[in-house]
Amino acid sequence: MKDRTFFLRQRGFTLIELVMVIVIMGVIGGTVAVFMKGPIDSYFATARRAGLTDVADTAVRRMARDVRKALPNSIHAPTSQCVEFIPTKFGGRYRADVDASGTGDILNFTAADSSFDMLGANSTLTDQTMVTGDWITVYNLGITGSDAYNQDNTSAIGSIGTGSLSNETKINITSKLFPLASGGNRFHVIPKDEKVVALVCSGGKLYRTANTAMSKTADGSSCPTSATATFTVATLANNVSSCNFSYSGSDLQRNALVQMTLQFTDSGETTSLYHEVHVNNTP
Repeated sequence: MKDRTFFLRQRGFTLIELVMVIVIMGVIGGTVAVFMKGPIDSYFATARRAGLTDVADTAVRRMARDVRKALPNSIHAPTSQCVEFIPTKFGGRYRADVDASGTGDILNFTAADSSFDMLGANSTLTDQTMVTGDWITVYNLGITGSDAYNQDNTSAIGSIGTGSLSNETKINITSKLFPLASGGNRFHVIPKDEKVVALVCSGGKLYRTANTAMSKTADGSSCPTSATATFTVATLANNVSSCNFSYSGSDLQRNALVQMTLQFTDSGETTSLYHEVHVNNTP
């Protein structure tokens, strides 16, 4: 009698009931998924757009910083996909006349000169300190006879010492007759490891290239993107779907404009940026 009562009290689900529960749960899950899909897709799309915007903004800021440090009248855009220029560490002033006692090493513009005094101490320049191998350039106009690309007005630094007067620096250079004197007695320093820098769009990527040789890309030619013994290539950004560089400087005497138009695309999301960099071409 006890065994029969025990079996009568057993309870469970039939196969039909179990199948009905599965079907109902599937319907509820599908309904919830329909309502959740939109917000989830929107979240991921927003994240992609934010990521693209961050990459684009970082790349543009880096390029703008480089362009602003370009040697006056050295910016060159051989194609719409490339802009190149001669970078500078800093600018200084050379001694153009001796003091009242006749002391001071001036930069001579009537004959080849191998040294001059810079106003100011090189040791105070911190990360911009001149080193042996850097180049000096004076009054670059970017024209025949005064073009740094042709080395008309450049000379390599051989050594750096103490100036003739206090708080001045002696700069020894390869003997050079510079063609033109600067109205403000200014000179610029070109870093030895990056004599020419180019910003290049190619194959969906944005590159920053640097050349230790003074080499200018011919008009209409594509800027190189492959590393060599003297040529380094760094990737600034990926997912570049459109790119255009424009330089307006030929009709401006002292100021020029570099225009950058970039598009970045990832999984159907596109971010477009337009940026202008004003360049001081006062040599």
